[in-house]
Amino acid sequence: MGPIRQVKKAVLITGLLFVLTLSLGGTSASKSTDQGATYENLKLFTEVLSIVQSQYVDEVPPKELIYSAIKGTLRGLDPHSSFLDPESYREMQVETTGTFGGLGIEITLKDDLLTVVSPIDGTPAHRAGIHSGDRIVKIEGIATKDLSLADAVKRMRGKPGTKITITIMREGWTEPRDFTLTREQIRVQSVRGQDLEPGIGYVRLRQFQEQSPNDLDAALEKFTKNGQKLQGLILDLRNDPGGLLTAAVEVTEKFLEDGKLVVYTEGRVRNQSMRFTAHAKKPYLDFPIVVLVNQGSASASEIVAGALQDWGRAIVLGTQTFGKGSVQTIIPLTDGSGLRLTTAKYFTPKGRSIHGKGITPDIVVEPPKVAAAADPAKPVVPPPSPEEELKKDVQVQRAVDILKAMRILDKARPASSTPQAQAK
Repeated sequence: MGPIRQVKKAVLITGLLFVLTLSLGGTSASKSTDQGATYENLKLFTEVLSIVQSQYVDEVPPKELIYSAIKGTLRGLDPHSSFLDPESYREMQVETTGTFGGLGIEITLKDDLLTVVSPIDGTPAHRAGIHSGDRIVKIEGIATKDLSLADAVKRMRGKPGTKITITIMREGWTEPRDFTLTREQIRVQSVRGQDLEPGIGYVRLRQFQEQSPNDLDAALEKFTKNGQKLQGLILDLRNDPGGLLTAAVEVTEKFLEDGKLVVYTEGRVRNQSMRFTAHAKKPYLDFPIVVLVNQGSASASEIVAGALQDWGRAIVLGTQTFGKGSVQTIIPLTDGSGLRLTTAKYFTPKGRSIHGKGITPDIVVEPPKVAAAADPAKPVVPPPSPEEELKKDVQVQRAVDILKAMRILDKARPASSTPQAQAK
């Protein structure tokens, strides 16, 4: 990673996050920056600041004015860039382990609206029936229209056991609906695996955390205990909002040959342009894979799906993914605050930009429409257990059928044919 020095890892509410210390002096070399114009406009800024301090109806502390100005500057760039005051900066760093307080809801700003990326399985948001794509229009009666992402997250967090009411607008509804949730200590189990049928394994990856690659290894090893052979894998990334880039790369390289490109990033600053290649010691190459995705699959999930799709290593099945393909760098500031700044975009091995577009499945399979979920006049029915869901899950069952068909075709090939998983 060259001159970049990594100082802290973190999991991001909106998805992919680097925590890096950058050399701010390096930006002065940018040819596109007109220093003269910058200093001229800074004169205007200080003029306005002076007028506000001397003539505004209420006296405002200078630091509060500066913080507000910085927040406004970053809010005008894109939905993912923001200013973190010292308290928010400390809160942002608590989620690396997968244990944190809140509702279990991943959010972002999409089309300037506070939008649910996905609820985390087994959390208050999931049990209440909140869906990917829901718009949060109010938090405790306060409109979210002018709230930054950091402010919205801060308002929804709180002491476990306390209640909060959020107002949701969903496609198909004629009016918003209130959801009253009880905050909990959120403990995310990153990986869950189980046998679906003899030889066919199912792994659900809920979020990309530091331990996710090791947890995935453990799940895959269970499929091959007692000398059994894994003949097909379903990797479920639906409603996985992302997480650590390093975890996404390590998960992907488990299924790719050594040296194959996983993902690369491009930014204005040279050290933001990076390439990540596969270097797993013992990759799994001897069975076919179906990757499940949907609108709630974002960021790190899209890296995995895009790379395996580009290399022909997996069939991607489901619906269009979320389209979160930008990299946010956290830059610590001298007073304990920080900048979360979009510094690069990431691309799949074939050069596809995911940002704002998402990953298009090889096979589109829509989930069945649930009429009750779109009717605000009826009570929300709690979702069934994960085991019950899989038995009725049309996307999972379609994936099983595909893996069975691939197994049959593989047996029908002449012995001299090159196995599909080994083909280049």
